[in-house]
This record gives sequence, structure tokens and C-alpha cells, in this order.
Amino acid sequence: MNNEQVFSTEWLGRTLTIKTGKMAKQANAAVTAQYGDTVVLATVVEAKEDREGIDYFPLMVDFEERLYAIGIIKGSRWIKREGRPSDEAILTGRMIDRSIRPLFSEESRKDIQVVITVLSADQQNDYDIVSLIAASAALAISGLNWQGPIGCVRVGKANGEFIFNPTYEERELSDLDLIVAGTEKKVIMLEASADEVKEEEMMKAIMAGQKELQKSIELIKEMQKKIGKMYEMKIKEQLLSRDEIEAEKEKEKVFATAKEWLDKNIKNILFDKIYYTKGERKAAVAAIKEGLDKFLFEQGVGKDSRHQAVSSLTDKAVEAEVTNAILKEKKRVDSRKLDEIRPLEAEAGILPRNHGSGLFSRGETQVMSIVTLGPPGVEQLLEGMEGTGKKRYMHHYNFPPYSVGEVKFMRGPGRRDIGHGTLAEKALVPVIPQEKEEFPYTIRVVSETLGSNGSSSMAATCGSSLSLMDAGVPIKKAVAGIAMGLASNENMSQWEILTDLQDLEDGKGGMDFKIAGTRDGITVIQLDTKTDGLTDEIIEKALTQGEKARMEILDIMDKAIDKPRPDLSPYAPRIVSFYIEIDKIREVIGPGGKIINEIIDATGVSINIEDDGLVMVCGVDAEKSQEAVAWIKNIVRTFEVGEIFTGKVVKMLDFGAFIELTPGHDGMAHVSELAPYHIGKPSDFLQVGDTVTVKIKEIDEQGRVNLTMKGLLENEPLWKEEKGKSSGDFGGGFRSPRGNGGRGDSRGGRPRGRF
Repeated sequence: MNNEQVFSTEWLGRTLTIKTGKMAKQANAAVTAQYGDTVVLATVVEAKEDREGIDYFPLMVDFEERLYAIGIIKGSRWIKREGRPSDEAILTGRMIDRSIRPLFSEESRKDIQVVITVLSADQQNDYDIVSLIAASAALAISGLNWQGPIGCVRVGKANGEFIFNPTYEERELSDLDLIVAGTEKKVIMLEASADEVKEEEMMKAIMAGQKELQKSIELIKEMQKKIGKMYEMKIKEQLLSRDEIEAEKEKEKVFATAKEWLDKNIKNILFDKIYYTKGERKAAVAAIKEGLDKFLFEQGVGKDSRHQAVSSLTDKAVEAEVTNAILKEKKRVDSRKLDEIRPLEAEAGILPRNHGSGLFSRGETQVMSIVTLGPPGVEQLLEGMEGTGKKRYMHHYNFPPYSVGEVKFMRGPGRRDIGHGTLAEKALVPVIPQEKEEFPYTIRVVSETLGSNGSSSMAATCGSSLSLMDAGVPIKKAVAGIAMGLASNENMSQWEILTDLQDLEDGKGGMDFKIAGTRDGITVIQLDTKTDGLTDEIIEKALTQGEKARMEILDIMDKAIDKPRPDLSPYAPRIVSFYIEIDKIREVIGPGGKIINEIIDATGVSINIEDDGLVMVCGVDAEKSQEAVAWIKNIVRTFEVGEIFTGKVVKMLDFGAFIELTPGHDGMAHVSELAPYHIGKPSDFLQVGDTVTVKIKEIDEQGRVNLTMKGLLENEPLWKEEKGKSSGDFGGGFRSPRGNGGRGDSRGGRPRGRF
């Protein structure tokens, strides 16, 4: 039975339509959202029972790409089904997760899964905005304990004006790509890539985005009002035995006793001295837990009850005390000021044979970045719902368990690793040379997280910048990043911005506001929060304080390396770039790739030829690279009368000899042009394989090259004994009036050029 209900509104020049009641009826809630011809399906399902034995809120957000959405079949010859999520799908899923998670109750232990599937993509309206709106709408009518709805919008800027929900084409012209997600009054998530946008301008863009997303919230609220299920607190009804009643009373008594001890002692332990390292702070928290356990033991509390009290109360109490000290005393556990960065270190060129390397440390967070340069042919090929393409700058981020002092299986990058790596990659994109003529290399940076305690993604940004400069990549400017935190009370009436967020400071009422950029502006932003949203005042203070921190970091980085090295590493390949005429490309390639493969086999280089005639020859051996360049240039060169060449005789006919001028191009010297005396038969004077010097005498209207050996000193040794001399007038061969041996269009089966 079809009970579909439809809700629509005009929003930023297009119709936004949300439908429900027709698809996926067994889910708690399901909606489709359509914007333009982009359509996504969002579903929400909550488990019936709590998951036992966990101490976190189990939310799963899965974003599913489907290539049928753009009408293509997977390009792999062997696999046609969609496989593991693409990086783009993972990043979109993470963005949605970071937007909706803060509005759930952290106390819930029921599994909740939000699945977003792209059904149709129109290649104009990006599915990420539509997907977040769909997820918000599904949650809003699901009856779950979620304090939404939220809306979102994309903000671009072109010709000095903001544009909202720009199409893909419009985004190409924009120097800003900002996604703002929020409630009616507060910002809850930010994601931005920018071309050195100033903090003031970024703030204006965020505020404009917050205003323009309101219409999407209004549509969801209209839908929620009509069909939304109200959340009802479900209390498990059961008859308790006398023993169970007594156990519950005992638990409450133990918890009250434990809380009283924590209130009296936690501050004395946590702030009795300065804890400079993560290990020291962990030890302090452990000491609090041990002290509480000992106290409860002395009170006669049993082992299980002690464990329950310690595990349930201590971490929350520590978190609350850290926040309280920041708000009331502006005091941090490691004694830093609120706007103070931990000790910074930066080095470049730390590895001997790599193309480029950098090491960046901020407190206990340490990242080593390594650059590898390659030819254009090793670019990454992209295939997904946004179409196909190529990627010549890549950043990959690794987070091994030893970086946090743990032992875990290493199973490749997870969603967090991909997200962190992409964030650092986006931070550097605006300063990477874009033109292949300027720097034609494929660039791969790998950041190895050696230690992590607060924003290793921003450390990876700094390490990448150092390593790229060390590699001699002509990046425009250095890029640095910093993570800003927040301490706030429950109603947000008191708050403080923290520079350089770390461990104990990332708790309830906080945020992780990553900002990266150059001295001239922001290149990337990523914000998520553990509050119900941030006010404009909080965001503005974070941007301002973050700019100051970024300048301090850049000062330290400049001391290590302040500009790209003038030369590449001796171990990096060299690329020589030049243009050839487009109609000459086939001559270089040859039939079935014969000529180009011959050059590659002989010189060991790689050769890439673009459709516009750009040729890029890449090799580690400079001499071999130059040999390949000369070979190609000789193939495509235009010959001129009077040019002199030394080449081998490649073919003999009765009326003359063919001499190779350049690879693939021959000229013909008529028998009458071989010597200053009369020669009867060319074979009496020359043999295939002989090396002679010739000059271009004529290029006829058909492009055939006629040569002469006469008048060239290099050939005098051949004439010294009048080799091949004949007393006859024409040497037994026919001589045409044009002087080209009467060969017409025939060269004995040999073409004018080898292709």
C-alpha cells in the first residue's frame, strides 16, 4: 500500500523535495530527498535492546555509492560490483556522522544505524548536501531521542560574491568550498577548502551559510510536525524482588559515597603538580581510580560494586574537573595558558635517499612526512559517482598503534585515517603547482604518525609542507595547521577557547576545530563539536585565536626550511617537458606504439604525451633522458635546405643512396651527388651501414628530401682515391631532368618517414 507523503520547497533556485511512506517501510524511518535530479535514500534503524558491555554510544553512519546513479558500469575488467567504499564515500559518511552525532544522548547504548544510498546523481548538484538533509529528515520523523532537525548548505565565492549550493561548474570558479551544518541558531559542523581566505571573510561565509540553511530546516520541521513520531522514554516494567531492590539501593549508596570522595580528592590529585606528558596525566587518572577503589574497599564495598562505581564515575568526574579549572581559573592540566601551543620542533631533509622528508612535533604529537616524485603516467585514476578523472597530488596518512602506545592488529587505513589524510591533503592543494608545464611530476606524500596526542592531522599538514619544500616542489607558500578546543558549561553560558587541544581537554562541552592555512589565509577547516552547536561568537574567537597560533607554527617551520630547495634530490627522476605539433604525435608513437616503445627500451625513460602535444620525458639518468628528448625532437623536426647531417646509409638503389637523417626520417642522395667526380653505380662507392655527411639540397613539393655529399670536408677521405669513379656520362643509371634519380613516389618500398 502506498502511503507516500511529499513535502517540497523552493530553495536557492531549485526545488527541494522530501518524500516518505513509500520505500523501506520496515526501517524506523525512511525518506528520499531530491534536489535537481540528485536523489538519495536515507534510512534509520534503532536496535530493540541496549548493547551490553560497552561504554560509548553505538552510532553507525554508512554512505553507499551506487554507480547506477550516474549510469555507468565499473571500469575494472574483472570486478563490476561496487567494492569497498571509495575515499569520497567515507568522507561523506564521516561528515554526516559528525553533524548528527552531537544531538544524540551519549548515555544511549542502543545500536543506531543511518544508511544513505545515492539513487540518482545529476552531475550538477552534489549529493553530500542532499544526503545530510535526508539523514536529518529521517531522524526527525523516526521517534528516536535526537534533538534535531539540522540543515546544511554549501557556500562558494566567485567574483567577490557568495554563491549557495553552487553546481559543479560554478565550484570550478570558486575560491571557497564551505559546508555549514547547523540548527536554527547554532553551527554544529563545518567543512571547508579554501584558496587562502582571510579569517574575516570565512566568518562572513559561515554566517551567510547559517542563514541560508534555515529553509531546509523549515521543510523538515513541516514534515516532522505532520508525521513525526514523538520520542517517548521507555521504562522497562518489571517486578523487582526484595534482593534486587536492596541491590539497587546499595548501588545508589555506593555511587553517592564514591562521588563524595571524588569531589573532595580529584582536584588535589589532578592539579597537585604539572603533568607535562600524556603518560603522566594517564597516571594521575589511574591514581584517582586506585584511590577511589581503595577508599571504597575500606568502606567494605565489594569488588564488583567498586568496579562499577570506578568505571562509571571517574572519567566523567575528571572531565568535569578539567573543564571547571579552565572556566573558573583559566588553568590547564599541563600549566599552559589557554592560547599557548606546546613545544614545537620542525626539521627537513632527515632521510638520506628519499626525494623529500620532514619531521614535525608539537608536544607529544609527532609526524614524519616523506615525498616521492614520479612521472605523469603514475597519476591516480579516479572512478566514482562524480565521474572519472586523474589525481597527481596525493597524501596518505598512517596511524600505527605504537603512536599511542598500544598493541593492535594493523589492517590498513580505517575511516579515521582516510579522513585525516584527506584533510591534510586539502590543506596543501592551493599551494601545489597546478600547471604541468611548471612542475609535471606526480606527487605522493606519506605521513607516518609516530606519536599522537592532539591533532595528528594538523601535524601531518605541517610535515607535508616541510617535506614538499625539501623535495624541491615549488609550492607557493608554507602551510601549517592547528586544532582549537573548547571548554564550556552545560548551558554554554560560560566558555573558553583552547589553543592546541590535547587528551583530557577533548570532552563533553568541547569541540575539535581544525584550521590550516598560509600566512595569507585559510586553506582548510574541519569542525565537529560535543555540544548542541556553536554561536557566532565562539567561532569568531576560535578563528582569531587560531590565526595567531598558525603564525607561531609557521615561524618555527621557516627556521627549518623557508622555501623550496632549488634542486631536486639526486635520487628523484628528472622530467623534461616540451611541446610538439599535434599532428606529429602519431609519428612519435608509431604503429602499435612501435617507435615510442623503441625509445623507452633503448633509454629506460618513461614518456607521456598529452593530447595538446605536451611531451614529458622522465628518467633518473640525465644523459639517457636527453638522448630520448633528442630522439623525439628529431622525429618531429622540420627539415630545412642547407642543414647538414651525419648518418648511416640505410638503403641502396641503382640511382642513389638513402641516408638516415634522424630516427624515422631518410633523405636520398642521387648518384650524381655522391662525389665531385662521376660514379657509375652507387654500390661501387657506398654500402648499407656506411656513415657519411650530407647536406639538404632540396625539399620538393611532396616533402621528399634530396641530399648531396659534395662540398663537405668530412667526405674527402672517401674521395681521396676516387673510389667508384666511372668514365661514362651517366654511370649506367637513368638521371631525370629534376635530378632526383627519377624515383617519383617510389623509394623501393621504403616510406619517406618511419612511423
